[in-house]
Amino acid sequence: MPKPWRLTRAAEAALIDIANWTLETFGPRQAAAYEEDLIARCQEIASGTALSQECRRLIDPDLPENLRFVRAGQHFVIFIEDAAQVIIIDFLHGRSDLPRRLANLPTERRDKDH
Repeated sequence: MPKPWRLTRAAEAALIDIANWTLETFGPRQAAAYEEDLIARCQEIASGTALSQECRRLIDPDLPENLRFVRAGQHFVIFIEDAAQVIIIDFLHGRSDLPRRLANLPTERRDKDH
């Protein structure tokens, strides 16, 4: 059974920015399709069917142990998971400086929504 999942404010803002950029660049049909793909990936994470990796193992050993990522199109879905839920921390573009962006996540955003 899938766990409940939610987006932090940062993840919500990123999803809106991604949708707006895709809309302006590729049009409404592609924007809707890409947003659906990102949401579907979040649902896969919550159901345990997405193949995720530890951020600290592949990106930076100083990152929190529970910070994970999954590739979704041109983006990485950054999340944490506990026994009760999945929290989507952010959506980061694959061309971004992932080590720097992840290191700059405020500690509270890694652990809870604020």
